[in-house]
Amino acid sequence: MNGTATPEPTEASAPTPQPPLDWRFSQVFGERGAGEDVQDVDIISAIEFNKTGHHLATGDRGGRVVLFERTDAKDHVSRKEAEKADYSISRHPEFRYKTEFQSHEPEFDYLKSLEIEEKINKIKWCQETNGASFLLSTNDKTIKFWKVQEKKVKKICEMNMNTSNAHVNGGPSTHVPNGGILKPGGLALLRMPVVTSQETSLAANCRRVYAHAHDYHINSISNNSDGETFISADDLRINLWNLEISNQSFNIVDVKPTNMEDLTEVITSAEFHPSHCNTLAYSSSKGSIRLVDLRQSALCDTHSKLFEQHESAGSRSFFTEIIASISDIKFSMDGRHILSRDYMTLKLWDVNMDSGPVATFQVHEYLRPKLCDLYENDSIFDKFECCQSGDGLRVATGSYSNIFRVFNCGAGDSEVTTLEATRNPTRRQAQNPARPVRSMTRNVRRENTGIDANGNSYDLSTKLLHLAWHPAENLIACAAANSLYMYYG
Repeated sequence: MNGTATPEPTEASAPTPQPPLDWRFSQVFGERGAGEDVQDVDIISAIEFNKTGHHLATGDRGGRVVLFERTDAKDHVSRKEAEKADYSISRHPEFRYKTEFQSHEPEFDYLKSLEIEEKINKIKWCQETNGASFLLSTNDKTIKFWKVQEKKVKKICEMNMNTSNAHVNGGPSTHVPNGGILKPGGLALLRMPVVTSQETSLAANCRRVYAHAHDYHINSISNNSDGETFISADDLRINLWNLEISNQSFNIVDVKPTNMEDLTEVITSAEFHPSHCNTLAYSSSKGSIRLVDLRQSALCDTHSKLFEQHESAGSRSFFTEIIASISDIKFSMDGRHILSRDYMTLKLWDVNMDSGPVATFQVHEYLRPKLCDLYENDSIFDKFECCQSGDGLRVATGSYSNIFRVFNCGAGDSEVTTLEATRNPTRRQAQNPARPVRSMTRNVRRENTGIDANGNSYDLSTKLLHLAWHPAENLIACAAANSLYMYYG
């Protein structure tokens, strides 16, 4: 059944069932009016909350990074001050636009005659220091380390003039160029600048550029819990960097065969463990997840654990390996589980059990009969991201028609909520079953639209690929084209 969780062996730990959440619209940024065209460079391509959840960053295909900050709660506000406030305290997180900067520009690789797009693939927040925010952003080839901080700009509006000695020895002083005063005897009185105001502005400075380390497109970056290192991954290699050193990296995973004709799988995503600085996981196009321990060897060509689920021989088809490719993995905040997203399903794995996933969630099972059409229009290669709540009780991922689904991770729980990235997120659930599409003509619209299992129409041209869950609240931020929507439960 679509949207159900399949319980797995009881030896793995899974969260207990939770009551359903009532999801509501919170905020939207960048929403366009009806009929307004969305430029390709404005489409959001990355979303990331920082560790505290007080800041949110988005990246777009134009190479820009936009920062938002939380406004409904301040750490320094006491309860007594809050009670005296003449406004009601918000019960859910609210954010406001903070600043934006151009992170990447289009480049051209003359050696390979290859144009490098400015599109932001990933954003990762680093540890804050002295009130300044730090983050990593990457396009296909180059990673940049940014520092964003408030700077006070002093404004000088006038010059003071000391006239107490204007007449010396009974003789008048003489004005000279540049606003000075010449006393008898040839000494000029200085005019000192006066600071009349101070303005605060946000400045983004690129501290380091990590380049020329990847032959293929970078698909992942991940910070280490030690606060000093991070990894970057492309199709065949994973490199380990020190934040302070930009001209050298260490290749820790290399799956490139001696003969490229023997290549059978590529790396699709990689992430560090949230608390164990020696552990990382990476996924492959064959649907497997490998857990790696950096203490074993300098080159992690062997894994400590392998997580994969094999299809039965009778159910395999031409599309089996394509839809098994994992597009994204995420560790839970406690590091106990790994969440993975392939084309059709969302899977939750226990790191202590590699025999199979704890739960499997069907995202859009109604598309399985249409895999041939999805292959022809390249939709089958769309890379959907996934996210998990801070308490580990729920998971979420996107789908087509700008919808995303939230699942309860409890063992035996079948709660699933379908939301659309609009101001009325639950409107799809209230729709009446649509009529069959027998009257549709053979055109592009027919190839990209259809009816799902619940009788609602779907549109393959609108897809929700990127979303993030607030680390401490039931708040989901998701991207629909150039718009950033937020929902709280």
